[in-house]
Amino acid sequence: MGYAEEGLSSELPVKHEMSNDVKAAEEGVITEEHHVELQRALKSRHITMIAIGGAIGTGLIIGTGGALAKDCTDSLQPGAILISYSFVGFIVYLVMCGLGEMATWLPMPSGFTGYAVRFCDPALGFAIGWTYWFKYIIVTPNQLTAGALVISFWIDTTRVNAGVWITVFLVLIVCINYFGVRFFGEFEFWLSSFKVVVIVGLILLSFILMLGGGPDHDRKGFRYWKSPGAFNWYIEESAAGRFYAFWATMVSATFAYLGTELVGVTVGEAQNPRKTIPRAIKLTFYRILFFYVISVLLVGTLVPYNSPKLIFATKQSSSAAASPFVVAIELAGIPVLPHILNACILLFVFSAANSDLYIATRTIYGLAREGKAPAIFARTDRRGVPIYALAISATIACLAYMNVSSDSKTVFAYFVDLVTIFGLLTWISLLVTHIHFVRARKAQHVPDADLAYRAPFGAAGSYFALVFCCIIALTKSYDVFTHNPKWGRFNYKTFITAYLGIPLYLMLIFGYKLVTRCKGVDPAEADLWSGKEEIDREEAEFLARKAMEEPHNPRGNWFYNTFVAWLF
Repeated sequence: MGYAEEGLSSELPVKHEMSNDVKAAEEGVITEEHHVELQRALKSRHITMIAIGGAIGTGLIIGTGGALAKDCTDSLQPGAILISYSFVGFIVYLVMCGLGEMATWLPMPSGFTGYAVRFCDPALGFAIGWTYWFKYIIVTPNQLTAGALVISFWIDTTRVNAGVWITVFLVLIVCINYFGVRFFGEFEFWLSSFKVVVIVGLILLSFILMLGGGPDHDRKGFRYWKSPGAFNWYIEESAAGRFYAFWATMVSATFAYLGTELVGVTVGEAQNPRKTIPRAIKLTFYRILFFYVISVLLVGTLVPYNSPKLIFATKQSSSAAASPFVVAIELAGIPVLPHILNACILLFVFSAANSDLYIATRTIYGLAREGKAPAIFARTDRRGVPIYALAISATIACLAYMNVSSDSKTVFAYFVDLVTIFGLLTWISLLVTHIHFVRARKAQHVPDADLAYRAPFGAAGSYFALVFCCIIALTKSYDVFTHNPKWGRFNYKTFITAYLGIPLYLMLIFGYKLVTRCKGVDPAEADLWSGKEEIDREEAEFLARKAMEEPHNPRGNWFYNTFVAWLF
């Protein structure tokens, strides 16, 4: 089932909106009405695991190494990492709550773009959609490259060119996305479940090693929190240096959590979204907080921040070597396990590339549905797969081949650094949109009781998160302004690639306003209702079918729901 097309854009009158045929004709493509709809094939467990799988990845298992030991002569500290991961986890929760409130009120197939267009400003919808797409069409080839580097742990690139592995991974993820959302959801569910098993296993192993259960029988406890210490300095030995060190971990934690919001892109293909989305958001927060906070706490007790092996590992090209968990295993004297962990990381990277291509496809599809991208990208096949959106996203993913050439690696690294800021700008845009959504509800006297899910902290929580997201966005590469012993003076190249995303984002907003002459949405006139009746009807039909199925299967997935669902 899909949504009716009417009313998805607040820029056109609800009852007199141009048909898809007319829109498509303007773009030179004839698109039939029944060939622009997604299918609701993602179940609750799919949504939940896609959400958690998008956030639990190499950022946790590898990125903590870069936060624990910085790529310079000075190091960071486990105490600051624990604080920053906990605090940023709370910020993520506030972002997800605001998103959940909007997504359950009106689960639109256009996702982020549609909410910004309806509740805030069409220009913001244009900017958030395109920047989010830019992020994922660059992140996807980056993940493909990471997969090739992981394999180099066993097979050197001099024996087999990295382009071979990039081709294999690209073909596989395109096929998985092409087979339909039902297949994609099932595949991603099991891959994400495997991620959870690996992380839980690492947590248990770390706890055992901490208590002296490894081959060395060394009961470490919190020894390294005392010597060399839980807090250190960065860049300079002063009070300012200690603050630099702490803030660097805040930035690392922020980018480790990026991707959690992708659950908002899946609402157009979710079964019974008013139940599945809130559940995914609530459980995802607790799981991520548990996995991240407990992991960084334990790994900080096992590896001292001044460990030569940790500093050496973060400079290696192989993903497994860069993981602080591998360093902890090596320090404990456990053989073979690094190879097993490297194989797990390979699946982590493959899962990330697969979901990144999915998000890129659905984002450009949502833009096309809102009339902010060529209409051909809104066309789907009979299975509800936006094949043209998939084709353009997969084609751009071929940028991964730039990394095969050493001359192109630097240019590609600039691309990656440029678009990482877009993930943070997405959070900022979602928070601004939620604030306007709350204003619109109050202006139109929509009671809280009518909401399927309400953000616990309301607009105040979004304001709080918005302030800190803006601060982190502006200071994420603060060390280009300091006297860094690595650079010695102002690093203009890093400054440009780190911050150019912000003016590009603003140019998209104001450029769209200049061209279209659009205005911000008045809260009293925000379109809260178009399409809601169709969604209510779909939900009622789905619940009726489930009620008819229960007498034939009264136990349902009892074992799963009772013993496994809390984790998966």
